[in-house]
Amino acid sequence: QVQLAESGGGLVQAGGSLRLSCAASGRTFSRYVMGWFRQAPGKEREFVAAISWRTGSTYYQESMKGRFTISRDNALNTVYLQMNSLKPEDTAVYYCAADQDGRFRTAVYEYDYWGQGTQVTVSS
Repeated sequence: QVQLAESGGGLVQAGGSLRLSCAASGRTFSRYVMGWFRQAPGKEREFVAAISWRTGSTYYQESMKGRFTISRDNALNTVYLQMNSLKPEDTAVYYCAADQDGRFRTAVYEYDYWGQGTQVTVSS
């Protein structure tokens, strides 16, 4: 059974940084694409970034480029989201997700497994 566990969320002031982690277990993920999504109160869940576990190639929502960086550590089976220059509008629950088809996709329904999410709150 695939399990994804996010951590690293918290409260940070605007301009600050956070690094989120997603520990994956229960499967060999070498062919998967791992994604980060976020959901702000009253809004739909939106795509943030994705990474190919096998190649390390990355894909970002355009508005996230330059501030957010996705990476992975194969030995630890962990995916990270480094978030810099945070803004109050980045406040959301951040979710880790896994796509077993191994393709870069941005729609929520295309991902097969999800974590429980971690809250990120950015104060102004």
